[in-house]
Amino acid sequence: MQAKISAALPTGVYVVTVRHGDRINGMTAAWVTQVSFKPPMAGVAVAPARYTHDLIQEAGRFCLNALPEGAADLARHFGFKSGRKVDKFKAVAYSSALRGSPVLEAACAYVECEVDGSCTTGDHTFFYGTVIDAGVLKEGTRPLVFRWEDFFGGK
Repeated sequence: MQAKISAALPTGVYVVTVRHGDRINGMTAAWVTQVSFKPPMAGVAVAPARYTHDLIQEAGRFCLNALPEGAADLARHFGFKSGRKVDKFKAVAYSSALRGSPVLEAACAYVECEVDGSCTTGDHTFFYGTVIDAGVLKEGTRPLVFRWEDFFGGK
């Protein structure tokens, strides 16, 4: 069923990053969306078991790093390991957004948000927030599109 939903509702692939004190982490997410023009707001769905979930709750902010076409390996890097056990940023180039969230050098764009609220959506928590920083890092770049089989189909 999940592969069918992915085919019917294509989305971009993002790495959601967060910094809280001296802890940083990132996770791959495809359930990301803009939720308002005025004020500019965005949101992301994160499973409660993920380390990033706890850090977003503690930090009160998150950053959405849009990945470009050809960055599936980077998406897998941030998607198939836990930040509780592995330093995902050890060999990854990044800078910091306005409030300190990691911005991946490989991203084509980023949006940093202050959390305004969250709600339970099935087996995920949907965090939504006001945009406090954003930028386009690579003009004219095509985004990486999530396809179930690219990540879970044996590739």
